[in-house]
Amino acid sequence: MGKTVKQLAVLVGGKVVGDEDLVVSGVSGIKEAKAGEITFVANRKYYCLMDKTQASAILAPPEIKTGKRTLISVDNPSLAFARIVALFGPEAVKFPPGIHPTAIVGEGVVLGKDVSVQPYVVIEDHARIGDRTVLCAGVYVGHYTSIGDDCLIYPRVSIRERVEIGNRVIIHGGTVIGDDGFGFATVSGIHQKIPQIGTVRIEDDVEIGSCVIIDRARFDATLIKRGVKIDNLVQIAHNVTIGEHTIVVAQVGISGSATIGKNVIIAGQAGIIGHVDVGDNVIIAGKSGVTKNIPSGKKVSGFPAREHNQDMKIQAYLHKQPELWEKVSAMEARLTKLEKDGSADNH
Repeated sequence: MGKTVKQLAVLVGGKVVGDEDLVVSGVSGIKEAKAGEITFVANRKYYCLMDKTQASAILAPPEIKTGKRTLISVDNPSLAFARIVALFGPEAVKFPPGIHPTAIVGEGVVLGKDVSVQPYVVIEDHARIGDRTVLCAGVYVGHYTSIGDDCLIYPRVSIRERVEIGNRVIIHGGTVIGDDGFGFATVSGIHQKIPQIGTVRIEDDVEIGSCVIIDRARFDATLIKRGVKIDNLVQIAHNVTIGEHTIVVAQVGISGSATIGKNVIIAGQAGIIGHVDVGDNVIIAGKSGVTKNIPSGKKVSGFPAREHNQDMKIQAYLHKQPELWEKVSAMEARLTKLEKDGSADNH
């Protein structure tokens, strides 16, 4: 069923610029949208598409005052669009409560109310699963592991022994929580395994992407604090701490005992060595290599990671190297010629 633009504006706390009685019946991206749908624009890069889109209405930031389409002016178009998508998007898949007959549930397991245990799940002895949590097909839950309420664990996730997971945690397929940390002592050329007797502790409202590895601590806990969001293909080593509401983008590697502050953004393919401290509200650009502590509020890039403005200056100089090399080569040639000419005059 469609909604008027006015109704949608009330939902997201926006202001209509244009036809408030226009009826919208769907959502889509600005490039793909058709007549009757609403889209959004938040990045200046896409402002140029506003007059080209076929969408009937657009969620836009307040700086955009007018356009060919009806607008809903709102401070955060992306967040507002997410709320509207919930109205028009497909209904979320629902997993009925109960235990599938192919699931294996060990002794002393405690299951909360309305838990859904899907086919071929294994829950080892003395694990605890909170109310309304869903364990999708093929999930493994180790001995004495605790999972909180309203969690969604997607297929083939492995959560090993003694791991602690809070409430409303989402873990996507193929992820492993609680692997042994990468700890070895090398004696006479032989790598001897160091027992990893700690755990992993994941607090409330964390979301973890697919094929992520979070290693258990050597002692105590590898700690992922409240509200952290982790993208796919991330490696988090033993005894790492990640602060509240930090975002970790794909293919990041964080080495052992590193401490990451809160509200940090770690962009794709960045690497962080062990035993360093990254402060709060830091931005680490993609492919950066962090080799030392970073104070709060800094933006860093490059390898080794340095303040972003400094790194950009260095990159600018590097781009000028071919031109500089040509100039130096020409100067060397002229100097050689002058030396030869001077030598000839002396004779």
